Order: sequence, then structure tokens, then C-alpha cells
Amino acid sequence: MKMSDEELEMDMDDDLDEDFDDDDVDDSPKRSGILQSTSKRVRMIFSVMASPNRIDILRILNSKGPLTYSELKSLAGFKSKKESGKFAYHLRKLLRQSLVALNKSERRYTITNLGKLVLSLARQIEERSIIESGKMYVRTSHESIEEFNSHKIIQSLVREGSLPLELAQKITEEVENRIYKYQTTYLTGSLIREMVNSVLLEHGHEEYRNKLARLGLPVFDVQEMISNLDNVDNGAEGLLFNTGQRVFAEHLLTNVLPKDVADSHLSGDLHITNPGIWSMIPDTIFVNVKELLDDGIDLGGKYLDVSRLPASKQLDEITSSLSIVISLLSKEASQEIVLDGLPQLFSKHSKSLGELEQKLTNAFATASTTSKYNKTSTNISIRLQLGTDAKIVTSIINAYKNYTKLTPLPKIGLIIDSDKGKITDVSEAAAEIISIGGKVMFAKGQTSSYGVTNGSTKSSGPLAITLQSVSINLPRLAFESNKDETYFRARLALLMKPALSSMALRKKDISDLTRRGLNPILAKNTQYMQKSSVSLVINLVGLKEAVFNILGFQDNKEGKEILHKVIETAVDVAAKKGKELGDSVAICMTETEGSERFATLDGEKYGKNSALNSMEGDSYSQGVVISASEVGDYTAKSEPISECNKISKLLNGGLLVNLDIDKGAKVADIKKSIEKTAELTSSFRPVKKIAICGECGFKDEPIDDKCPKCKSPYII
Repeated sequence: MKMSDEELEMDMDDDLDEDFDDDDVDDSPKRSGILQSTSKRVRMIFSVMASPNRIDILRILNSKGPLTYSELKSLAGFKSKKESGKFAYHLRKLLRQSLVALNKSERRYTITNLGKLVLSLARQIEERSIIESGKMYVRTSHESIEEFNSHKIIQSLVREGSLPLELAQKITEEVENRIYKYQTTYLTGSLIREMVNSVLLEHGHEEYRNKLARLGLPVFDVQEMISNLDNVDNGAEGLLFNTGQRVFAEHLLTNVLPKDVADSHLSGDLHITNPGIWSMIPDTIFVNVKELLDDGIDLGGKYLDVSRLPASKQLDEITSSLSIVISLLSKEASQEIVLDGLPQLFSKHSKSLGELEQKLTNAFATASTTSKYNKTSTNISIRLQLGTDAKIVTSIINAYKNYTKLTPLPKIGLIIDSDKGKITDVSEAAAEIISIGGKVMFAKGQTSSYGVTNGSTKSSGPLAITLQSVSINLPRLAFESNKDETYFRARLALLMKPALSSMALRKKDISDLTRRGLNPILAKNTQYMQKSSVSLVINLVGLKEAVFNILGFQDNKEGKEILHKVIETAVDVAAKKGKELGDSVAICMTETEGSERFATLDGEKYGKNSALNSMEGDSYSQGVVISASEVGDYTAKSEPISECNKISKLLNGGLLVNLDIDKGAKVADIKKSIEKTAELTSSFRPVKKIAICGECGFKDEPIDDKCPKCKSPYII
């Protein structure tokens, strides 16, 4: 009569208290006491290890954790009823030697510490036997040990490096000779690859070597990253993103970009921001969030662990959907997401403004937990158009103020468009937000918080994208132009052309990856491929230093005309290259971390000469800076204002104008500066430095030498 699995398990449990089988007992009269017991136990454990089935059971329990009888039986490969007795026999052996234990209350089997020791010993014996056999074995990158096979090198050279078969065989033969010559005892896949690449270089095949190069970090760099965690404020995720980005940045510079563009970046002629994700996601996205949420969140087969939300109607549903969209969208842009249509999204909830403020504050706070690719988060900017939905706009501003109080460094900001409204309606609230470290941008029309304009030629498209992560080092071009202004502009044109070709290639790569699902929101919800408008934007850095300090022109009418000619040259080259590429191309002057890098590299290359010493700080000029303490005396005809507006008019990609507010300025002073600046220029960003405790995040009151809350001297 056949027994079921459950009956076999019960029968086996009854056997656990019985003595060993006859063949397990040693009757030798020479064995006695502890010695006999120890010897017998060791021999029994070795007899257990002699069975591949029992070793497999130990491996399964070690990797999977506690399992029921049926689960373990199935995973061990004993799936037919005929094999039930055989499985029970093997499991009984493991139980008797205490290599496996049964939790009777949960009816689950687990591996014991002794079982783990036996399993580890089995692995060591296996590896040592391989080494002692005299054959060459390789520890592969997919965590296995395989016998060395030179044919695999040939296959890799042909498949990965596209080498002709005859050349691949020749290279492999030389590599194989070196391997046997060195007689290394620790042969790994990475070591073989190093030998292959070394032979390729010796034979002058640098292009093949670049295709076969292993991308990664030296052991020292990995240890340094783990040791120095001061710059990591988002946990293990920060370490992983940093590591991954360095790999993809290396891939971009060695295998994706044309060599001349990669060399220009490395030498400091131009700067590529976020090279690790440069070919994967765009920089700035302008999107109408109302249109996005009206249809619900459709992610297709991506982010399967994220809740699917239908079209939102109730306030709770809308704010929940908003925080999810902000979180997901921020993963699909490297610099900024500009959200339009938020007041219209809440237009039906104007009768519950208090509740709206609370729900929005919570939504912003929830969205602020999203991951970030770099030390600086992707900005989320909420664009508010004055003159419509006044009560809703005020509620959104109040909710943002509450969020700013809760957040030491807000990643969400406001862009206030006063084209059809009065800035005085919101200037006091905006001043309060700025005084506590909030981000507010004032602009007429669609502009990002970095001052980059929406270059969309479509009047009502749901999505517009700008790719603006390439900056040009104008002082470097000026240094190398022998104070010849015409030659300087010619060099600028020569550098822009390959840079723009690379950006067109980048646009194609991002479109392809998005279509294949890398950026699910862009691919599904916004129909990126069909409806979006993509602009390529080049950023000019250090224009004033190049023209006035290095080329030697005076900061007067003649000098400013030269400065304008440089911008006109860049805009003209961009327009011509754009027609050739079939893309919208523009020129901007905005912030980039490349500014500090340029100044450092030029200082090392040309010395701390007068041109660099005249800089304010350790970076080149970026955009235009207006002092809040002086703006009260300005009129539209004042030289700083007229020059700012002239440059803004020449640049078709946007100009970042920073309104520099004194550290001790009060809310009333900030309000007055905002209102006056808004009369003089179309877009500007108030900037006030706020001291924050790097230990506890405190920022509620001015901090001098140490934090008043935790007494830490670590102030940022």
C-alpha cells in the first residue's frame, strides 16, 4: 500500500527517536567512550556528504530558508510519488545527524549551524580538488568555477569586440601562452580580460580594446566610498547610484561619445553634467499635471509594486496621485520637472481650502522622500499663473510654505508667472517662503527655475523637454585665442558643432530607451514619442571673464558690444546646426557645477593670473546677478538692468537672473526687492543663504557658530 507525503512525513517523525540503523553502528571493540562516539559521528557526517541528493537539500535550505516537507521535496527534484520514499530516506539521514532540524509547531525544516558548516566544507573541498587537479580553472563573473577554455576567449572577442575570427584566434593563442607561463593559482574572468586587453594594446588594436574594457571601480575607490560617507545623505541608495553612475559615465566617455567630444569634456573645453545618466533621461521636463492625472496613472508592465490609481475625483485621491506622480516623474529627469495645471486640478475644491492646504502639505512631504541620482535632487517646480484661480493659488502657496518649514532643503519649488496678474498679491507670502529657505522663481511665460525657457513650438502640447547638460568654457577658448576676438568666436563655432551632434545622438538614445520602457511615465502617460517637443540647449559659462578679463576689452559700451556679438554668434551657429540636424537648438546662460570645474582646471593649466584672480569666488560667472540692496535705486534704464534685459533678449534658451538677498534681510525688505525687480526684468530668482545644521537639520532661526538646538558646529 502506497503512503502519501504527509503519511511519510509522520512516519519519519516517529523514527526520529529510534536508534540508528544496523549499518550505522560500529561494533569494533577497539572503539570506546568519547573517542568511539566522536569518530562514529564524524564518519556518519561524511557518509551524509557522500550523497549529492543530501548536499542539494542542504543547499536549498541554506538559500531558501525554512520550508515545508512538500516544498522541500519539490525543490529537491523529487516530484513523482515513486520518489517519495527515497526523499524521506535522505531527509531522515540529515535529521539524525542534526544537519537539518524540524520546527514541529510550524512544520518547517531548517538547516542547522552544523549543516551550514558541512555545506561550507563541501564547497571548500570541491574548490580545492579543482585546484589540486593540475588543470586551470576560472572564477567567473557569474559566481561559478569553470575549467579554463580558450575557445570562450575567441567567442568573446568575436561577439563583444567584433574582431575577425583569424585575429581573435591569434590574440587568444598569445593570451593562453601567458596564462600558462604565469601559473597563477587565482585565475578570474577579470584577470583574463586584463590580459586580453593588454595584448590588444600591444598589437595596436585600441578600438577593439575599448569595446572589451571592463567598466568598474578599483578596490581602493570602493573602500574610499564606504569610508567617506559625509557626502551620502540618502543611505545605501546613494552609494549604489554613485557606483552605477561612474560605470555608465565611463561607458559614455569611452564608447558612446565621439572621441573629440569626450576629449573636450575631459580637458575642460566643455562640461557634460550628470554623464552617468546623460544618455538615459532628459534634463528638464515641462508637463501639465492635470492632463496627466485626468486619465489616471498608467505604467503598463513597469513599477508593478506601485499602486495603480484611476482618474482622480476626490481631494484625497488627487493629492495621493500627485505625490506618486511627483515621485515617479523625478526619476525621469536629471535636473527639473516643471508641473503646470495644478490650480486647475483643484478648481472643484475651492470650498474646502483649509483641507486642501493640509492635504497638499502632506503630498509635498510624501513626495520629498523620493530617491535622487546625485547629491543635488531633481527639482520639482510648481508653476502658478497669477490672475486666475486666486484662492486656489493662495492655498497652494500656503501649503508650500508649510512644507518648507518642515524640510531643511526643499526639493520642491514654486515658479510664479505674473504675466496676467499682480505680483503684489503674492509677494509677502513669497518673501516669507524665501526667508525660511524656500525656492521661488518669478517669470513671465514657461521658464524653469534654472532660467531655461520652454522651447516648445507646440502651443498646447502636454509635454516639452529640454536637453541642456552641455556647457562651454568660454574663458578657455579666450585663453587659446591670443586675444583675437574673431578667432575666439570661430573657435566657439567649431566646438559647438560636434557638441550639438552629440546632443542629437543623445536625444535619439533617450527616445529609444523611453520607447523600450526605461522611463514609464514618459512612455505611457505622456505619449513621449508622438506628442513631445524636444529642444537642445547649449549653456555658455564665463562670458564676462572671457571678454573683459582675458580678451582684454573694457567693461564699457564697446566691450559690451563684443559680448553681445559672442552671444549672437552662438545663437546663429545653433540655428544653422539645428536646421541641419532637424532639431530645435537654443543658447542659454544658467547654473552648472561645470563652472567651478572650469575655473579649477584653467587655474591649474594657466596659473593664477589676473584673469582668474578677478573672479568672485571659485567659479566663473553664470547668468546675471542683481544685488537686492541696490535694486531699489535702479530704473529700467539703469546700466545693470538694461544690460540684463539686452542679454535676455539675445539668448533664445533663457537667462538665469539671481536676485542676491542679504543674509540679514527681513521679510519686508525681501518683499520690497521682489516687487521692484519684477518691474524691471521679466524673470528672476531670489536667492538668500540660509544656515542649516548639518547634524540635526535645524533652520528655524539664524545660526552663527553652532546649532542652538543640538550645539553642533557643523553648519551648512
